[in-house]
Amino acid sequence: MTAEPRPWLRRGASRAVSLLLAAPLALLLLIHPAAMLDGEGGYSHGLLMLAMWGIASGFVHGVGFDPYGRLWRTVFHPLGGWLLLGLGYLLLWRAQG
Repeated sequence: MTAEPRPWLRRGASRAVSLLLAAPLALLLLIHPAAMLDGEGGYSHGLLMLAMWGIASGFVHGVGFDPYGRLWRTVFHPLGGWLLLGLGYLLLWRAQG
């Protein structure tokens, strides 16, 4: 009996990408949250919440967890998480510039 081929999002390389995107952003927010302040010294709480959602999605996918429920599969889908992580890095880049 042969095993079915796994989709590319369930392979180790894509999970490593999720961890490599989520871990630095999470560490930065934990160690130095002021790095995300804008020029006026404030946060965009809505955008920061979306970036944190991306971090959570990156960790969920990166450690190899596959949610069973349709809602949770949608909420923590890796492609959506990668987009939200990109938003987090964009916020960081804009705060530094």
